[in-house]
Amino acid sequence: MFLPSMRQLQYLLAVVELRHFGKAAERCFVTQSTLSVGIQELESQLGSQLLERTKRKVSPTPLGLELAERARQILTIAGVMAEMAQSDGVPLSGPLRLGVIPTIGPFLLPRVLPGIRKNYPSLELFLIEDQTARLIERLDSGEIDCAILALPYALGRLEHQTFWRESFWVALPKGHSLSKGGAIPAVELPADQLLLLEEGHCFRDHALSACHRTGLQKRAAFQGTSLYTMVEMVAGGQGITFLPEMAINSALVTQSDISVRPLAEAGPHRDIGLVWRSTYHRKKDMALLAGCMETLLKGEPVS
Repeated sequence: MFLPSMRQLQYLLAVVELRHFGKAAERCFVTQSTLSVGIQELESQLGSQLLERTKRKVSPTPLGLELAERARQILTIAGVMAEMAQSDGVPLSGPLRLGVIPTIGPFLLPRVLPGIRKNYPSLELFLIEDQTARLIERLDSGEIDCAILALPYALGRLEHQTFWRESFWVALPKGHSLSKGGAIPAVELPADQLLLLEEGHCFRDHALSACHRTGLQKRAAFQGTSLYTMVEMVAGGQGITFLPEMAINSALVTQSDISVRPLAEAGPHRDIGLVWRSTYHRKKDMALLAGCMETLLKGEPVS
């Protein structure tokens, strides 16, 4: 009796989920031709068509959909077995695929990774940066184990543990009429000078929510892809933007020619939490990791 290989199951699942051979090959870290050959061999060995291919798209057949779901279950179980064998009951050890959003990763990770690696040297962290919606999809599919996200956000069945809370600041060009002073109320911010991250970044939504000003995003002067772009625009005198509190002492701010003022609206304006699947078998490790990051951010020794 023919038994599909784990690699063939990975290829099939990736194509069914992404509906694209190139993106599926990228996820599986192989060339597109290697992935295509692997699926063709699987179809030949099974004697059934699993994918319908046209020049514009690829669609799974009913059998392909059913087998992809079974493949997901098999790969999840195989991954659990491998991780259990490797960690062998040692807390925070073995491989861990951790997602993080772009408005947190550059500022949080340098503060916590050295301490995590020092206290848990057997932990093998694989970091994946992506936007919140994509990280949740990757969590649901089992592609990653957990993610650091900004909350509130609709997490569905996912579980989480908050380990940090922060408020927002306003970044202004030096010499701007509002560049000096203490906390600044959102009502004083000129909407036509506002620079925002593009839609899809939850930081944008959280910042606008903190301001309590309707229609503010409609009058924004510019939408960018990263906080680094926003800060460069501010330094060039092109407008003002919002920054998370954890970025204020980072090189992004200290080495840029800008001024910063805290937002006067009552905070905290967002929570930072570790998120994982409710069925994940390493829940104790998740609580331990979240607690470790909280301790490190406070500057306290990890016990």
